[in-house]
Amino acid sequence: MTAPAPPTAPEAAPAPRWGLGDALVGWLVAETMALFAAVALLSSTGRIQPVGQVVLDQVGAVTGRELVATVTPLWMVAVLQAFLWFGLLGAPVLAARSKGRGLVSDFGLRMRAVDVPVGLAIGVACQLVLVPVVSIPWARALGRDISELEEPARALADKATDPLGVALLVLIVVIGAPVVEELFFRGLLQRSAVRRWSPAVAVALSSVVFGVTHFEVLQLPALIAFGLVLALLAQRTGRLGPSIMAHLAFNAVTVVALLVL
Repeated sequence: MTAPAPPTAPEAAPAPRWGLGDALVGWLVAETMALFAAVALLSSTGRIQPVGQVVLDQVGAVTGRELVATVTPLWMVAVLQAFLWFGLLGAPVLAARSKGRGLVSDFGLRMRAVDVPVGLAIGVACQLVLVPVVSIPWARALGRDISELEEPARALADKATDPLGVALLVLIVVIGAPVVEELFFRGLLQRSAVRRWSPAVAVALSSVVFGVTHFEVLQLPALIAFGLVLALLAQRTGRLGPSIMAHLAFNAVTVVALLVL
């Protein structure tokens, strides 16, 4: 009688093939689409002169990340964010589907119950403690007033003049931005850098890129420092739940303060 063949071990799933190139392309697509959308929308509505004239002087800060200009209504900011998120969200989604095993397996897009209170507490602490500690010396070195830190957020919050505007502001800043940015910066970018170099380099790289990409000189050190906290959370836990909740709380403190005070 022939003995049954021993069971064969299941084949290991192939390693993901995404990397830093996917992150770079996603970032370039996001910023380029948002910039061209900003120019097209503002030109079509007569808020700036046509391309070829001094666009930046009239709009203020036309960047892919934050269009903080008093001439820009909140609905337009939301549209521009959608173009920006097309690249930042599209890059990890496309990479996970075509070159990986899915968003959960590849980038740790999952959350545990403990992530909610821990993440919220860290986000609030970073906004109330970390930001002033890091920003005050930097503002003094630049000869700027510390109150100027809130100007970009204030310009955005001032556009929320009715309940619908407030809901749209919360959707953009408190809900959308944390999920999209964590998936891109702490998911695709950071994990690609870990595979290429080391966790230490990856944490530093994602933090710096996160800060620089906001295109805010006065807020830069605080953004990099907060990005470092988010990167460490993602690296230590292996999932994005804590960093998403911390990012959500960080942004929510600012929004609530500007709307209430």
